[in-house]
Order: sequence, then C-alpha cells, then structure tokens
Amino acid sequence: MIAVGLEGSANKLGVGVILHPPKGRSAQILANIRHTFVSPPGEGFLPKDTAKHHRTWVVRLVKQALLEAGVTIDDVDCVCYTKGPGMGAPLQGVAVSARMLSLLWDKELVGVNHCIGHIEMGREITGAQNPVVLYVSGGNTQVIAYASQRYRIFGEALDIAVGNCLDRFARTLNISNDPAPGYNIEQLAKRGRHLLDLPYTVKGMDCSFSGILASIDVLAAKLEKDTTGWRDEVSGEVISREDLCFSLQETIFAMLVEITERAMAHVGSHQVLIVGGVGCNERLQQMMGMMAKDRGGSVFATDERFCIDNGIMIAHAGLLAYRTGFTTALADSICTQRFRTDEVLIKWRN
Repeated sequence: MIAVGLEGSANKLGVGVILHPPKGRSAQILANIRHTFVSPPGEGFLPKDTAKHHRTWVVRLVKQALLEAGVTIDDVDCVCYTKGPGMGAPLQGVAVSARMLSLLWDKELVGVNHCIGHIEMGREITGAQNPVVLYVSGGNTQVIAYASQRYRIFGEALDIAVGNCLDRFARTLNISNDPAPGYNIEQLAKRGRHLLDLPYTVKGMDCSFSGILASIDVLAAKLEKDTTGWRDEVSGEVISREDLCFSLQETIFAMLVEITERAMAHVGSHQVLIVGGVGCNERLQQMMGMMAKDRGGSVFATDERFCIDNGIMIAHAGLLAYRTGFTTALADSICTQRFRTDEVLIKWRN
C-alpha cells in the first residue's frame, strides 16, 4: 500500500510518499519533501502568512514528491493529512488541499493526529519497541506511554511548550529564524560557559516554562542595557548572549529529563524515544542519554528529516490507520487546533 501525506500544522509544509510492503516488512520512504516559511529575525510567523505560504507551495510539492517517488496517481491508496493539533489557518489550507486531491484522484481520505504521526514515525525509524515518549516541539510538550490502545499522557506543559519558549527567546535576542530559531539558540549555547540561576518549575509530572522565559527576558534586557559589561559575581568574567542560551537550555532540559525519568520508573520502561522538532537538539539527547544510561536503558532519536514536522510521518500514521479500515469521510474532514494525543484509538497496536 502507498499513501501520500500532507503536513502543515505550523510553518513547515511537508509532503511525503510512503510504501508499506506486505507481510509486515519495514516501511519504505519514497519521498519526503519540505518547505519552510521563514519570518524575519525578531518576529514569529503569523497564521495568515503561513497559510498563504502553504497554499502557494502545496501543489508544487505534491508534484515533486510523486516524481521523486516514481509513482503515479493510480499507485496511491489514500491521501493523509494533518487534522490537528496546530495553527488554525495553516491546518485549514492543508485540509482543503487534501480534500482536493482526494476528490481529484478518487482516493480515500485519512485525517491524522499530528502527535501520533511523530510517535509512529519515530518508532518506525529507530526500532524502539515500547518506549516512554518525550514529545517536544513548538506547540507541544508531553511525556507519553502506550497502554490499552492509547498513547497515555503522563505529563505535559502547563502553559507554553518548550519549543515556544526557545523560539520566543530567540525573538528577544533578535536571532535569525533560518533554518530555525531553536537550532540557532543551540549553536550559541555550545559556546556558553556560565550557568545562570533561572526558575526550575516542575509540578509533579508537569512543567511550566512561561516563568523561565520571563526571567531570562529580564536578564537579556539587563545584558543589553549594561554597556560596561555584565560580569559574573564569582569569576568576574563577562556574561554573554551565549551564556543566556546555555543557561536556558540546561534548565529546561533538566526539567524534561526529570519528568521523563519519573515516567520510566512508573511504567517500568528502559527505553526513551524523543520526537518533535526540539528532539533534534544534541544537548537534550545527551542529557537524556546520561539519565537512561544510569538506569540501564537507552535513548532513541531521529535526525532533522523526521524530528522536524514532515509529510512522511503523516503518510505513515495515516496508512497504519487505513490498513485497519479507518477512513475520514469528506463531510468529516475537518481540522482542529485541539486534538489530544490520547483521543486516538491505536487499533494497529495490541
């Protein structure tokens, strides 16, 4: 079976083509194309501008993906699209595009939960069997474990997502959004030397990031105003933008490691799977790996082809659902900004 997947819940438009061979063999990625809407430094991406970007590029990307995959319309079994969660206007643009392809090609339509797409693609690529999942992105922060045909949420962000925290601080520092603000913060953090004191807000299995962002914004303003050089009280060395990025990463990643370890202990798992755009961060992977090693476990993660939003994960999760008999009627092919991970019945797992 072959599926085409369309992803556009935020500023990345992705189109993927995937093949599921018979007899349970590994999925084959035939095409995985992405185009990103990049806003100017110091600015976020507005829904209307992002939706316009998706509408402009979607037909071009679909044609390119089919050409790269070497398949024809007759070879495709279903068209999968991101139903939610995400930003309303971009989601709507992708949903309309998926309906158009479904009607034009006379193919079944499959609405996919964005979070489930990340998880299932991560499991397929890494081979992780039954891990605790840390899902970290610009719009979501969740610690998840599978039980009784649902991905159960053990903990999550109480306010803003961890990726949103990083993106907004990048805007404070006027850091470029190309290729991604979080990536550019990561590169600056690698040169940081001083760990500054920031709020550490873990409440049971949940985290809060808004207070940390407010605190480090104050420090950034102090750094900008102090023309003589703000110096560390102990070493006397000058505090830099790199130190701010380093301190922010170390603090919020330590929080994520703590709640993930607690979930591992609760469910008795020795595997961690990191998915979502922030999952590309090498420092997060390193910190999680240290924790897992101490527990005799292991960490699984993917590179930017699969961590960052992409169409292939939607095609893969959609085809898994389609093979169980699930389809989305045209009248029901809505999109929604609120679509919980644990709302989806995972019929393809025991």
